[in-house]
Amino acid sequence: MTQNSDSPARAAGSQTLDRGLRALELLAEASGPVSIARLAEGLGVHRSNAYRVLRTLEDHRFVLRDEAGMIRLGPRLAALGRGAAASLQQAALPELGELANSFGFTTFIAMLDVDEAITLLSIEPTHGHANVAQRPGAKHPISRGAPGYAIEASLDHREHQALLGGAPLSAGAAEVRARGYAISNDEVIPGLTSVAVPLRVAGEPPAALAVVCIGLPEDLEALARSMREAAVRIERSAH
Repeated sequence: MTQNSDSPARAAGSQTLDRGLRALELLAEASGPVSIARLAEGLGVHRSNAYRVLRTLEDHRFVLRDEAGMIRLGPRLAALGRGAAASLQQAALPELGELANSFGFTTFIAMLDVDEAITLLSIEPTHGHANVAQRPGAKHPISRGAPGYAIEASLDHREHQALLGGAPLSAGAAEVRARGYAISNDEVIPGLTSVAVPLRVAGEPPAALAVVCIGLPEDLEALARSMREAAVRIERSAH
């Protein structure tokens, strides 16, 4: 007998999957391992329900628990992550490393995810000090921060209408179109500056090539020029 999409079994299955995916998001957003109590609170469920979700994720090695029972993401997720926008990641990796080591700033790719800019790939310089970490999976609304402005600036009219519902181009995105790059300070994390340029690869969501640093870069124009040139090479190589 075939079940329709509104059947209790289908609804229960969807709810379980939703909780499992949300649990992974909560762990990714946490600054360190979390307790089962905190996970249950984040999911809005009883601890027994959180345990059931956790056991399934553990069975597939998506999460790990230490001796104290604290939960963290497992190595299996790294394998999944490598498959996301694989050609873009392959093309971007050497360019990110070159930029990071040439200018001494953490360099990353942020990609549009619904209405947020989410970090896909990040490289820290191999030398220097006071480097800023930018973890893959970190996200913020595209309405603030240089990566968000760069992504918005790259949207065509149809994409802009679909995403922003006819709202006018933001001031940050307008500046990107005028000068070729975005810069923001204190907008996502207090004390940090980000510079970003648009990055469009066929078949992938709109993205941005960005750096994050403490304070204003000494030679902003040289940095922005190198970032634009790197973005062009990535776009060509990722086809």
